[in-house]
Amino acid sequence: MSGALGILTEPDVQVPMRDGVHMAAHVFRPDAAGRYPGILLRTPYDRPKSGFERYVRAGYAVVSMDSRGRYGSEGDWVPFTEEHTGDAEDGYDSVEWLAAQPWCDGNVGTLGASYNAWMQWQLAKLRPPHLVAMCAYTIPLELTEVDWPGGFRPGRRIKWWLTSMAPDLRRRHGLPPPHTPEQARQEWDKTAGEGHWIGYLPWLDFPRQLPPGLAEYAKDWLEHPNRRAWKFDEVHEEVAVPNLDFSGWYDHCNGSMQHLQLMQHHGRTEQARSQTKLIAGPWNHPSLGSRIVAGFDFGPQAALDLPDLIIRWFDHWLKGIDNGVDREPAVRYFAMAGRQGQWRSADTWPPANTTPCEYLLSSDGNAKSDGSGRLSINDEHTTTETDRFDYDPHNPVPTLWTREWFTGPADRRRLEGRDDILCYRSEPLTDAVEIAGYPEVVLFVSSSAPDTDFFARLVDEHGDEGGSAPEMCYGMVRARHRNSLDVEELLTPGDVVELRIRMGPTACRFEPGHRIRLEITSSDFPNHDRNHNTGKNDLVDPELVVATNAVHHSAAHPSRLVLPMSEA
Repeated sequence: MSGALGILTEPDVQVPMRDGVHMAAHVFRPDAAGRYPGILLRTPYDRPKSGFERYVRAGYAVVSMDSRGRYGSEGDWVPFTEEHTGDAEDGYDSVEWLAAQPWCDGNVGTLGASYNAWMQWQLAKLRPPHLVAMCAYTIPLELTEVDWPGGFRPGRRIKWWLTSMAPDLRRRHGLPPPHTPEQARQEWDKTAGEGHWIGYLPWLDFPRQLPPGLAEYAKDWLEHPNRRAWKFDEVHEEVAVPNLDFSGWYDHCNGSMQHLQLMQHHGRTEQARSQTKLIAGPWNHPSLGSRIVAGFDFGPQAALDLPDLIIRWFDHWLKGIDNGVDREPAVRYFAMAGRQGQWRSADTWPPANTTPCEYLLSSDGNAKSDGSGRLSINDEHTTTETDRFDYDPHNPVPTLWTREWFTGPADRRRLEGRDDILCYRSEPLTDAVEIAGYPEVVLFVSSSAPDTDFFARLVDEHGDEGGSAPEMCYGMVRARHRNSLDVEELLTPGDVVELRIRMGPTACRFEPGHRIRLEITSSDFPNHDRNHNTGKNDLVDPELVVATNAVHHSAAHPSRLVLPMSEA
């Protein structure tokens, strides 16, 4: 046990589970007599050995713990691609162990993002008696929302397998390094991982590159990628405590925002239903709370001090301090507008005070980036033309993301020279247009292939010369899964079908002089795997063929963009 600046640290504490397996934990608590509320963070990413000073000095005892089979903990790790992992029971036991410690007053909250948030929803459904509140943020309702929206998302997952999850398993199995994420990331950078691994085909063979304890699970998931392993849309009726969630418009896990409405409708207690909160900003996965994301500056007002907000949350629920948390709106969200964005509030997400506004797509048959593609509220520009482009999976549209492979507010001007992206633009706006929610695109399409993808991107095209064109949000549909992830319906080449593409959540303000821009294409690689255009299993068959894809817009085929106009 060590103490520094009023903080006691107990390293490598062994916490027993109901089956006799021990979890390794670090304990951080005030160096003073008394009993304190406890905060639990469970993680498969190596328990933090520091970083909790603000929480301890605010009067909390914090426990950071390796999950089963990871780093210092005993047992075998089962990843979240499986329905039953044991993490729910381990989480329950960990909450109750923490509450029973002589330095804890019996009030426990849980904390963590992403996989660490998944850990919290797992344990919360079992309702540990001493769990009072959660701060589980940025984790969607289901694994398919992260990794399989009809097609594999290799960019994040391949790097995650190799650099985040594999090293510790290599160490455990006595395999050669890398044995730590730091070593693995250095090796990834040294071998230009994106170039070395991202062209790998077929993906179903990739698990051979992974160590035991991960390879078999990765292979099984790739063989059944549409399975619902999490089923968080079914757990809220079992959750009795309120949750504080953070997410971002550019976060690949922003499906997390759907927890709010489900808690409001189905939470087990009135407190869980009425007091769960969401804060959504212009952030991506690793930049929550920041003003600058992937090089874009959203202004000083976009920055939030997340630890301060979390401590205030726990002050109310774990200490009973009347600080107004319970009287704050359910949702605070940031409406982007360059560096002039503003915070809004709402009773739920998406906000109820929006009105759908339709923009019809039209062109003279050449809706390339410098062509005639138009967005019009009325039908005065509607034509019977069709826009076509060739999608070549050997030369896919590249993902515009950071070196760390996280999505962000990329400037779409970088791709304006490509001839496989269709662009539809409004006239320069005379009045500002603000939206909040989930934009949708209804497309009437055809293809020369039995299967292909369609991506839709909403872009704020700045009117000034040389101005940027940042992405606001996007969505995609794999044609064979246009009606269900569980059913495959191949296209009949040449036949027109209707696709509905729901984009990700956003809130933004298109300023006067700007144009609303919609981009349609068929790839975003490696954020999403390339559709091979063959109709075969793209995870198994490596053949790649070119598809000629078409967007139809006419009275009979009214392709359109539907924006949730905000009254703010």
